Amino acid sequence: MGSSSSPILSVNHLNKQFGSGCAACSSPEHRHLERNYCRACGTVYSCQDITFDLYPGEVLGIVGESGSGKSTLMRCLYFDQEVTGGEAYLQPYKEGGTNMFQESSQQKKLIRNHLMGKVYQNPVMGLRMNFSSIGNIAEKMIAAGNRNVGAMESRGSELLERVHIPVYRMKEAPKNFSGGMQQRVQIAKALSNNPPVLLLDEVTTGLDLSVQANVLDLIKHLQRELKISMLLVSHDLGVIRMLADRTMVMLDGRVVEQGLTDQILEDPQHAYTQQLVHSLL
Repeated sequence: MGSSSSPILSVNHLNKQFGSGCAACSSPEHRHLERNYCRACGTVYSCQDITFDLYPGEVLGIVGESGSGKSTLMRCLYFDQEVTGGEAYLQPYKEGGTNMFQESSQQKKLIRNHLMGKVYQNPVMGLRMNFSSIGNIAEKMIAAGNRNVGAMESRGSELLERVHIPVYRMKEAPKNFSGGMQQRVQIAKALSNNPPVLLLDEVTTGLDLSVQANVLDLIKHLQRELKISMLLVSHDLGVIRMLADRTMVMLDGRVVEQGLTDQILEDPQHAYTQQLVHSLL
């Protein structure tokens, strides 16, 4: 992956705030915040001026503590939340010439169903727990306009097999599965329409260590096999070290450092990153 290739996803000056702001915080140059919170009016600046590129076949890690804005960023990119401002261009969508945040909700649905997959930290957000596992995959395919039952069944079983869900459990509902298996069904569902970009939000949080390792191995394997571009959010540098080519460090809604993962782990520049890396050693 050289810098000669153009990004598959470019995000420029993404902002997301909760609250309308006031004289004390509305101007970015003279914002008086406590962390990312305005004491005067209670507005929270979850994402402040986030800019980055994701390249084809790359895994970009986003690391930061709870409340740093990384999950909000993922929600904005998948249109689970509206942005306050900013631009995002997806190369496979209208040749990367259109800010997808400004598109109609119909177009956003199309992007979400065809060009992106998302795996949520909590499987309840990404799966219908009472549907069969294969039904969950079919649901995403139907949303993308698929009507061929046979094709959906074979795609569904192929994907579930690929994420190591035994064939005889495909008709079973995810509510009967362990946390690790639920995450694997979510991954299969996210991949159902061959999206070029996959968003992974804290996918191993709350899983036992051995299960975590299995899920991470699976992600690594799929990424190599499918050459898919991934945005991977975690507060765990071990996960980032294992999977991410480049890493972006977030604190209080801002990107404080970004670079090659090895570089950031060997020679962190920002005080917060240094603290993170030392806690890993």
